Amino acid sequence: MKLLEGKTALITGASRGIGKAIAIRYAQEGCNVAFSDLVRNEAMEETEKELLSYGVQAKGYASNAASFESSNELVQNVVADFGRIDILVNNAGITKDGALKRMTEEQWDMVISVNLKSVFNLTKAVQPIMWKQGGGSVINLSSVVGVSGNANQCNYSASKAGIIGFTKSAAKEMGVRNIRHNAIAPGFIMTEMTAVLPDNIKEDWYKKIPLHRGGEPDEVAKVCVFLGSDLSSYVTGQVINICGGMNC
Repeated sequence: MKLLEGKTALITGASRGIGKAIAIRYAQEGCNVAFSDLVRNEAMEETEKELLSYGVQAKGYASNAASFESSNELVQNVVADFGRIDILVNNAGITKDGALKRMTEEQWDMVISVNLKSVFNLTKAVQPIMWKQGGGSVINLSSVVGVSGNANQCNYSASKAGIIGFTKSAAKEMGVRNIRHNAIAPGFIMTEMTAVLPDNIKEDWYKKIPLHRGGEPDEVAKVCVFLGSDLSSYVTGQVINICGGMNC
């Protein structure tokens, strides 16, 4: 039996990058996958088609995770289409990097809203569903900079640190109904965002990482499989660093 067979997951920001890798790995493990992104475009349709090829139920939704109303509507639509939500992966996120002395209020608010408020929005929306089902797993994508900070990323670091605090608090509140909350803190992962960096910048990063390389999105996805499956049935309130030892 596959690790996630019979389960349904909702994954935000999954048309590309880490989110897409998680969606694909989940489908490979027999999980029905609902996923969202800001717009329904070619990338979403291609992801949906790829997920369906694994013989699971899959559907992409256009939704703004930073909107409380839109998040509630998304969850209700997913339940109507899939019947349940066993796993929530809060992956949606953006960066608006810059030195603190030049950072605008708009840059701050946008990052906090998309990265942190979205976690509240979606978790709040799925809580009564998982409560009624008698269990569930919520996986929040934080970052190593949420653990240790990073220059020129005060807004991003604050949002990702906030996710950790939210995760630990929600785990203590909702454990009574067997609803587990965990966070993942990826390090330097090779995505479309990092691929555009000059080679010398990437080499500098590799030197700081004990494994001397960047991580692959699927390496994050495999940890998400663990946290979404019954293999992690006694794991809640934890932060798992996936960083090649960068934060050890």
